[in-house]
Amino acid sequence: MTHRSLLRPAIAAGIALSLVPGVAQAAARPEARPESRPESRTAVLPRIPLAQFQNRLLPGTIADDRGVALGGVGSDLFHMDGDRPDEFWAITDRGPNGSVDVGGEEHVTFPVPGFDPVIVKLRVRKGAIKVTRALPITNRAGRPVTGLPNVEGREEAPWEFDGRTRLPFNADGIDSEGLVRTKDGEFWVAEEYGPSLLHLDRRGRVIERYVPEGWTGRPNYPVKVTLPAILNKRTYNRGFEGLTISPDGKSLYVAVQSPLSNPDKKTYKASRNGRILRFDLREGRVSGEYVYRFEDVCSFDPSSCGDQNEMKISGLTALDDHRILVDERTDKVARVYTVDLRGATDILGSRWDDAATAPSLEKSAGVPEGVAALPKRQTVDLAAVPGIPGKIEGLALADRRTLAVINDNDFGLGTFGPDGRLIDSGIRTSITYVPLPR
Repeated sequence: MTHRSLLRPAIAAGIALSLVPGVAQAAARPEARPESRPESRTAVLPRIPLAQFQNRLLPGTIADDRGVALGGVGSDLFHMDGDRPDEFWAITDRGPNGSVDVGGEEHVTFPVPGFDPVIVKLRVRKGAIKVTRALPITNRAGRPVTGLPNVEGREEAPWEFDGRTRLPFNADGIDSEGLVRTKDGEFWVAEEYGPSLLHLDRRGRVIERYVPEGWTGRPNYPVKVTLPAILNKRTYNRGFEGLTISPDGKSLYVAVQSPLSNPDKKTYKASRNGRILRFDLREGRVSGEYVYRFEDVCSFDPSSCGDQNEMKISGLTALDDHRILVDERTDKVARVYTVDLRGATDILGSRWDDAATAPSLEKSAGVPEGVAALPKRQTVDLAAVPGIPGKIEGLALADRRTLAVINDNDFGLGTFGPDGRLIDSGIRTSITYVPLPR
């Protein structure tokens, strides 16, 4: 999810590589109940220069990081069965980016356009986070995919730091937001541009990318056009966000971050009807689609009242083959809900996947007649956890009684000084362990 600033170019999404121990922790209380204020323990990832980190992986790809630290690892969190409770996989988003007003027009800026999304393995020890592995995402030739947008007219145009020089589109580029690792060591990534799903090998090279019908990019890796065409209605920067895999390893579940702009952006801003899809890994196509009903923003986060589009899905994790934990949030408030696929209507291939349907699913005031949305119940109120940071974008089960959550620190979430260097906000990426209710 991109950070925006209309006053100066501002940086988005992030984290820093830790070779330094530090920060506080508190004892966890497994018996915490949903209505209590659960105690938690937190670990923080200290700061490391972005160029220093990436040039070790991909020599010479960043000449000047403008003072930016490695960022975006908080885009998702994944825990493998069999791994220790203190070990996780995580992924960055598309890299440092923000926006600047130029002559009354908002230009999306990429101050470090050579940044390449990266998968990392994290270890939590004594209140600190350490990166133990790093896998840059590359095309079949081993070259960086970058985080630049793909298709002119389909995504917002990228600009240099000052917002005055256009950057080229890159068909290989991805805005990575969701991550799972399979039992054979390969990866699946959900990203926002397509929106699309990418299958990666153990080294982080793209095997193939699954895109919606009608997608026109020509990347330097195989593309399979199997996703429903209705996904072309996704809003800029609101494509696929949460991703999880069923315990049997047969299916992925992926969420569209926000309601589609179906039929238009005005509809997206007011709608409460989102979509979660099931993707069959053997068949390589979507095999189910369900309505996710967002909470009303005014009751969920009164400070955002009036802006329903502040509600987002940012993380998924499967409990079993039919129940999924969902991270629903604004930038300030996050709550985790459990949804049950067994109680929902599968709308795949129905009239709700037809852009000609009026009113559309998103335009409907409620859930349309004859459609049952995913039953949901609140499981954890993260807003009640003392010290929890904003923008919780990833969650994973550290063990059967403990939820681990990670925030997106927006690469320091600062602005640039007159010297073109980042003024860092000091916000760091953290992993917080929260006990689950019995």
